Amino acid sequence: MEPILSLNGVGFGYGSESVLENVNLQVSPGQVLGILGPNGCGKSTLLNLMDGVLTPKRGAVLVYGKPIQGMQRSEVARKIAMVSQEHHFRFDFSVLEVALMGRFPHMGRLQFESSKDMDAVRDALQATQCLDFAERSIHELSGGERQRVLIARALAQEPSLILLDEPTSFLDLKFKREIFRLIDRLRSQKTLGVVVVSHDIDLVAQFCTRIAMLKGGTIYRAGKPFEVITAENVEAVFDCPVRVDENPATGRPRVSIL
Repeated sequence: MEPILSLNGVGFGYGSESVLENVNLQVSPGQVLGILGPNGCGKSTLLNLMDGVLTPKRGAVLVYGKPIQGMQRSEVARKIAMVSQEHHFRFDFSVLEVALMGRFPHMGRLQFESSKDMDAVRDALQATQCLDFAERSIHELSGGERQRVLIARALAQEPSLILLDEPTSFLDLKFKREIFRLIDRLRSQKTLGVVVVSHDIDLVAQFCTRIAMLKGGTIYRAGKPFEVITAENVEAVFDCPVRVDENPATGRPRVSIL
């Protein structure tokens, strides 16, 4: 199966400071790639390279084999949707209006939404269980509800790949689990590729099909959860002693801080 996204020998830096070096990754349809690493290791920069917002200084980022830097922004947005970590809405948009923002790559300038656009938005709201409160203000929602709406906005773009930067930050345990279960359901039902940057190692281990650990701007380890989530790897990357065993409910790796 052809990868949606390929990073081949990607390097990036700000000025003379190197942030990422020799990053090689692929994301295929139906795959959830979890990106783990300590603060400042280049995780968010990596997502921005994947989205084409940043241009690599070395190597190439390819979307279905085509260099992302040679693509129009609207063309990229029809393939890749980003859910960033920080979202502030100055105006009192409804949930429906926020989701409609995801249709921008499919609409011409000054063009009103069509029935096809509305169908895509309703499908996205339905998939994220947001349709019942579509008329509510985005400012009235809980953190978990708002995160689902932002994922709905990304789905409304009808992308092949969704990038999520810390989607469970500031959420309680229930909503953390809910967001990751939603990601897993979308991967399965819509055959989406997903890349998720997260500090929640256990959730990444439970729901991601592949994991990449970043350390010092390079890929320290990449592979299946049990290949990457080991005590040796976690201690080397996060500088913290841990115990890794098998979650009895899921059979996936489980991390305990010592």
